[in-house]
Amino acid sequence: MSGTTDLSRLFEPRSIALVGASDRAGSIGGYALQNLAEHSTFTGDLYLINPRREAIGERRCWPSVAALPATPDVALIAVPASEVMAALHECADRGVAFAIVFTSGFGETGDEGKALEAEMRAIVARSGMRIYGPNCPGLTNVNRRLGLTFSPAFKLDLLAGPIGIATQGGGLGRCLLQSMQRGIGVGLWSSAGNEVDLEVSDFIDHMAGAGDVGVIATLLEGVRDGRKFLRAVRHAAAQRKPVVALKIGRSEYGRRAAQSHTASIAGSAEVNSAVLRQMGVVEVDDIDELIDTAALFARARPGPNEKVAVVCSSGGTAALSADMIGSAGLELATLSPATLAELAKHLPPFVSAANPLDTSGEILNKPEALDATLRAVAEDPAVGLVLYPIPLEYGPVTKGVAESIVRVQRETGTPIVAVWMSDRLGAGYDALVAGGLMPMRSVGKAVKAMSRWVWHGQWRARADAVPAPEPLWLLAGGGAALPDVSTEPLAKHWLATHGMAVPTHRVARTQDEAQAAARELGWPVVAKVVSAEVAHKSDAGGVAVGVRDAEELARVWERIHADVTAAVPHARIDGLLIEAMAPPGGVETLVGVHTDDSFGPVISVGLGGIHVEVLKDVSRRLLPITLDDARDMLRELRGFPILQGIRGRAPRDIEAIARTLVAVSDLVSAHRGAVAELEINPLWVGAVGQGVLALDALAIRAGDAP
Repeated sequence: MSGTTDLSRLFEPRSIALVGASDRAGSIGGYALQNLAEHSTFTGDLYLINPRREAIGERRCWPSVAALPATPDVALIAVPASEVMAALHECADRGVAFAIVFTSGFGETGDEGKALEAEMRAIVARSGMRIYGPNCPGLTNVNRRLGLTFSPAFKLDLLAGPIGIATQGGGLGRCLLQSMQRGIGVGLWSSAGNEVDLEVSDFIDHMAGAGDVGVIATLLEGVRDGRKFLRAVRHAAAQRKPVVALKIGRSEYGRRAAQSHTASIAGSAEVNSAVLRQMGVVEVDDIDELIDTAALFARARPGPNEKVAVVCSSGGTAALSADMIGSAGLELATLSPATLAELAKHLPPFVSAANPLDTSGEILNKPEALDATLRAVAEDPAVGLVLYPIPLEYGPVTKGVAESIVRVQRETGTPIVAVWMSDRLGAGYDALVAGGLMPMRSVGKAVKAMSRWVWHGQWRARADAVPAPEPLWLLAGGGAALPDVSTEPLAKHWLATHGMAVPTHRVARTQDEAQAAARELGWPVVAKVVSAEVAHKSDAGGVAVGVRDAEELARVWERIHADVTAAVPHARIDGLLIEAMAPPGGVETLVGVHTDDSFGPVISVGLGGIHVEVLKDVSRRLLPITLDDARDMLRELRGFPILQGIRGRAPRDIEAIARTLVAVSDLVSAHRGAVAELEINPLWVGAVGQGVLALDALAIRAGDAP
């Protein structure tokens, strides 16, 4: 079930069986029949299954799927939960390719429902029939006008278009679908429900290969199969189809709600976001932003370095827009002399031709001037997209502005982002919708969508220039066997043999050996317990820093043994690690790898202390990473200026950190499947040219992790 499946017969079936067909008003079977028979343009065979009826209307009813004259491609299951399993067994025995289970009352209800879902998966395993759902509203193929759904809204939401929607829940999915009321059509919508078999990832993968889908919008409550998801979004990227995602479950409240809703596994919000960004998926924060951003991608694709122009007839609105654009990190385009000269021909003499452009109200009743000024800005070679906010509804005047935007958009490939700011919708708003411009409802929302659009253009350019390596989680087979890394000295030896710098150290099994090691290394020294059973040495009282002389070391020896024995009574102590102190003036960072349940090995880097523990200032990537990835990770840190050098401090050796990140990536990749966790904390960073030192190291074998 983890591979890909050809879903063409699911989205475009030749024959359909409706199990639980009904003409009872308000029933699931009744709505599903209406959608298929009255509101779809389906021309294949439609079989109605109802053992208590001979016919519904003029359509014959069959007592069972087994009694049908031919095997349907798709069976819609619209019976009570108590009858679902029998229906699925019957469909599987008949050889049905796909079963869509509308019915709820399974995994989302508790252990009994989860046991039934396990039985569903067993049906899939033995028969090869794929199951969609349960607890789902079904599937809508708007581009083929086919409703495999019981939603009474199907007949109302039929504007075809280039956006594919893949969700788990139905309510927000329908919300996305109904965004077509603003002028951009939706081609496909799949709502996977509890995902007992087919998942959102399967639908993303299908849409990536569908010729009538150009942009994929997805709403994720959880990722059940990380490998499948990675393959799906990589497929979409290879087909140059943007994926825009809203991930629910980023807070503890949201995670609990998502799990109770569809029995999904929400996963770590930080890892999810890092994975989406690395794969080029455009992550958004709200349903409005998901709609706006997907619609913008449906209209145009960004280049690698898009700049923005603002055109409107209100000076305050122009200034507000410029402020928001700057705050979002976008760049206003500098208009060319030719553009400025063209604008001067059509603007009143008191208007300053610049970006942002306030045309003033003087030209609002001059259609030719409206068109000419907007056209000149949109066609400027430095302009990648135009923001056109309309702050008020002003009857025929505003309608004329909207019609001008629509006319110019038909003439230019530069997207014009129209913003209808007033709560009073008028003829101008309707004109924008009719023109397919998907008017956004605030400058802030528009700027967010534009920021996502511009970011993806930059990501696309980098991905084209240097293709990303395949994620470690997708590679078959395992790597080299892992040596014994059960203690800090063994872990550091492993790191050192692969080119990573560690402090000079000795393992002392007696007090005399400890004293000799300290004299050899030079006072002061660090003393740390050596024990495979003590992973977090400081918590157990197993660390002493800055030990200055022999007397202090003797006391430290006794104290560490006593404290560790009290904290971890079962621990076997193999002695103390005596280590040279790091040079003064360094900056402490953290480098770690852990195995995420959904996506596999993830590498993290952050500044030590408060930056990681309180501010959560950490950058993450799936393994493996390149040197450019490592540099980008460091630049993403809010504390990056500290590494660059602030308040007169010398810049740190940033390249040495980046090389260490790559070395860790290469090391874990070489031992693929054998390393559960690896942490270098702290990684001491000196000034430029001084390099780095792994002051502490913890490695945990796969299988040994708690």
